[in-house]
Amino acid sequence: MEVKQIDFGYGSTVLIEKLSTNIQRGKITTIIGPNGSGKSTLLSLLANQMRPKSGDITMDGKNLCTISSKEMAKKLAIVYQQNQAPNDLTVERLVEYGRSPYQGLFLAKDDEGEAIIHWALEITNLSHISDKRISELSGGERQRAWIAMALAQKTDILFLDEPTTYLDIFYQLEILRLAKKLNAEYGITIVMVLHDINQAIQFSDHIIIMKKGKIIYDGQAQNAITEQRLQEVYGIYASIHWCEYNKTNYIVPIVS
Repeated sequence: MEVKQIDFGYGSTVLIEKLSTNIQRGKITTIIGPNGSGKSTLLSLLANQMRPKSGDITMDGKNLCTISSKEMAKKLAIVYQQNQAPNDLTVERLVEYGRSPYQGLFLAKDDEGEAIIHWALEITNLSHISDKRISELSGGERQRAWIAMALAQKTDILFLDEPTTYLDIFYQLEILRLAKKLNAEYGITIVMVLHDINQAIQFSDHIIIMKKGKIIYDGQAQNAITEQRLQEVYGIYASIHWCEYNKTNYIVPIVS
């Protein structure tokens, strides 16, 4: 995907300004930045759920404004930080809805669709609770169920908008390891919005840092974070260290 000089906002409020970037195929790209920096707005624009006021966004050379919502759903799936579904809906039934872009008004089952649904349940480790109701799931299980539904769309691109929010550290890492596995084993291009800087560094190939609707950094994850950039973007002081076990940098905020 290529983004060229896009602007977006409401009335006189500017949320995205003259922004350009590329989403690399087969990589994990994470968008980070302080609250109100435009992270989720950019993700929605990339998902064709909002249109920029000016500039262009293209996918495989095709402008998003020319792609129908049904065609888009076959190319890109998105999971939000909060998702709504009837509480009596079972996990398997929820995942079945991921096949709707390929079906008509009624969700008629077919062998290919059934195989994809079973794969989505298996890869998200939900097969053993597929008959459970959504209301009976833990926070981590519920988020995996929504990811499974997105996977059932069988797209090459998966967007995750703050997928670890409201989850404890165990389930946060579970979701991020799943994203890494989907990328490494199935070649799915992942674009995430995260708040945790250390998790972004560890689980990403590419990082986009935003502030006030503009991109401050756009490049390799390992080079994204410097002490000066943390001060510039977040207004914090932190030291940067190397973790030999994970072969990655991590930050430690300095509390005065």
